[in-house]
Amino acid sequence: MTEARDIRTIVVGVDGSEASVEALRQAQSLAVPLSATLVALASWDVPPVYDGYVAVGIDDFDVRAGEILQDTVQKAFGAQTPANVESRLVQGHPRHTLIEASRDADMVVVGRRGHGGFGGLLIGSVSSALVAHAHCPVLVVHSPAKPGTAAQ
Repeated sequence: MTEARDIRTIVVGVDGSEASVEALRQAQSLAVPLSATLVALASWDVPPVYDGYVAVGIDDFDVRAGEILQDTVQKAFGAQTPANVESRLVQGHPRHTLIEASRDADMVVVGRRGHGGFGGLLIGSVSSALVAHAHCPVLVVHSPAKPGTAAQ
């Protein structure tokens, strides 16, 4: 039998979706009894047609991603962010940044489906890539259905 490993760092992929808010809450419910650090990680990247965005005055992708990160953490925990929660903003595609973050994490937590993908998919492309390629255990959180809607 293998020895149990201490969980010290849980990384949560954050994209502003309700699924990522729920992922933060679920990860915190694991982190607190384990005395683990929870890292809320959001990523941003320069789009392939960057010059087109700049031409119309849009070039602050990192700023907007930082705002989404802050808003999502606040939705999950309220005005007072718990002491064990860190926010981290990195440049790159979410799939790649989370797989890279999994190298130093003890667990990665993501929502079942974030802002990308199609509504009919059961698991998003980022979460399925993590399940296949992460360097640590991955928890994919299903966000509860809102009252009056069918669970997907």
